[in-house]
Parts: sequence; C-alpha cells; structure tokens
Amino acid sequence: MQFPGNMKIEPRAQVLLKTLIERYIAEGQPVGSRALSKLSNLDLSPATIRNIMADLEEMGFVASPHTSAGRIPTPRGFRMFADTLLTTTAVDRKKKVPLEPGLKLHPQIGQPQKTISDAAQMLSSLTQFAGIVMAPQHESAFSQIEFLRLSEKRILLVIVTPNGDVQNRLLLTDVDYTASQLTEAANYINANYTGLSFNEIRAKLQSELREIHSDLSKLMKTAIEVGDETLSNNTSEVVIAGENNLLNVKDFTYDIGSLRRLFTLFEQKTELMRLLDISSRASGIQIYIGGDSHLVPTPDISVVTAPYQVNGQFVGTLGVIGPTRMAYQKVIHIVDVTSRLLSNALSHSSIAKD
Repeated sequence: MQFPGNMKIEPRAQVLLKTLIERYIAEGQPVGSRALSKLSNLDLSPATIRNIMADLEEMGFVASPHTSAGRIPTPRGFRMFADTLLTTTAVDRKKKVPLEPGLKLHPQIGQPQKTISDAAQMLSSLTQFAGIVMAPQHESAFSQIEFLRLSEKRILLVIVTPNGDVQNRLLLTDVDYTASQLTEAANYINANYTGLSFNEIRAKLQSELREIHSDLSKLMKTAIEVGDETLSNNTSEVVIAGENNLLNVKDFTYDIGSLRRLFTLFEQKTELMRLLDISSRASGIQIYIGGDSHLVPTPDISVVTAPYQVNGQFVGTLGVIGPTRMAYQKVIHIVDVTSRLLSNALSHSSIAKD
C-alpha cells in the first residue's frame, strides 16, 4: 500500500492499524499495545509493536490522546482503512447480493418521490444513522403541457416531465383566453416541442411563433419561461431521514459544537448537494471522511454513498451520514443493497407507467 509522497506502510503496520481501527470502532476507546499484541495474531514483541505504532503516529495515521497511553485512529487512518476495505470487499454489481428477509422497496407507480423517501428511511432504520437520497435530476424538459382556465385572466399551467412528475403553476394574464385558445396553444407546444429542453424551445420561439396569433404567442412564451424556471428549481432535492438518530450517537453527544454543525448541514443542504453531486459522477461506493475530505465540513462525520439508476442510467445518489467511528463494512453493504433496491423499484415503476 502506498500513500501520497511515496509513503509506504509495511504489512505488519497495516495489520496493526487495521486491528486498532476495528477495536476502536467496536469500543470507542484508545487501544494500547498490549491489546494489539493479543488481537493482531502477530508474533511481535511489545517493544516492536510500540515502535511500529510510533511510526504510524509519526506518519499521521494514529494519535495519542493526552489522557491515555493508547492510540486512536486519525481521519487519515480512517481513510487508509476505508480504502483498504473497499479494495478487499469490492462488490461485483453484476451479481445478486443476498438480502435480509422482507427487505424490499415497493414500486410506487407515478410516485417516485414516495419510493425515494422509503429508501432514505430504510437507510436510516438499518444503520441507525441518517439516510440521504438525492432525487433524480430532471432535465429542464417536458413531455406534455396543458392550460386550464380557472377564471378570467387566471390559468393553471400543468407541466408533465419525462419522469411522469407533474408540476402546476398559476399564470396571471393580460388577456382572457377562451378554452379553445388554450387548447390550441397547448396542442401547438406539445406537437412541436415535446421532449426538447426549454433552452432549445426558447431558441425556436422567435422565428416559429411569428406565425401564431400574437396573444397566443405571448401565452406560449410565458409558459416556456415559467416552465423552465419551475423545473430548474426542482432539478435536485435531497431527502433526509433519521437525523434524530444522531442525537443518540455517543461521539456527538460529547461535542455539542459538532452536533450543531451537523444539523446546520442538514438545514442548509448546500454542502450535501455538492457532495452528492460529485458522488453521482463517481463509480461505485464512495466514502467521505471528515477531517480528510474537504467535502465534509465536520471532522467527526463520515458519509458513505452509492449511485442508483433508472433503466440502466445513473440518475442520483444515496447514502448514510454517521460518525467517523462507524462499522464501515456493514454500512457499505447496506448502502450498496439499498441502491440496488431503489434502482429496481424506480425502473419497474417507470416500465409500469409506460
């Protein structure tokens, strides 16, 4: 194993570091050389173990709390552990993963948001941490537009996206359009622009709408502008479940400042969106460790993510937010399985809807 700066860790040091981190994850206490000697199954003298641990500390993989002779892993140590874990337990995504009995997500026809919320809740329930899912990013396009006359100069714009989501917006107009005029405008837009992005439509409007009655032309332009703004504002959403689980995590209860920063992260969501967006462009499971990754603003937090897909196309990311001292192998398995379940549920929902 090699790290930045051509830093190498010998096999014995790898075993000791792995043993230390596993013990620390299980108990949350500094680990001493005597415990490492018993748990590592290495035939090393206490002096040799102390020397190796001193080297690991010098390299920044472990630290010695001033109140204890034992050592704890640093964010860099967790990073090395996580990278090793992913290498040795990488999941072949073409193979079926055995699931716990009853663990499934039911497709919700026409309600992808319900399925996504169920997935976030599943992640939270299985890990007892916070589950997060970034909803599929919609292209700024539509499959159908309708106009409904509510009253004089008040029209309901109905936009159906390619995913089947429905968005409604109220239009206040200068002209009192008749029902037949609204039908004509909707038919023209649906016949000529369905499936195009709003930017593509906007480029065609100037020349093509000159043929249309000026009042209808103005209505169509308004509909395109409002539709573009509506879908742009709904391009990405983060669903979070189980935030309150983190109030019971011992690592956070001792540090109110860390807990406050964590809940600020949930409230503002900006950093979460950036992290999940980057994750969606990576392949497979990703682990972000606070203090090691600039994407995680709080040093005591780790985030494990995986992409999910609809009909073979990756459309979003899901994951778990918890303490740095988490059982990574278990969480990785849960995140991987949930991404498969969500992919299957959304794909089946899409097929059934079509």
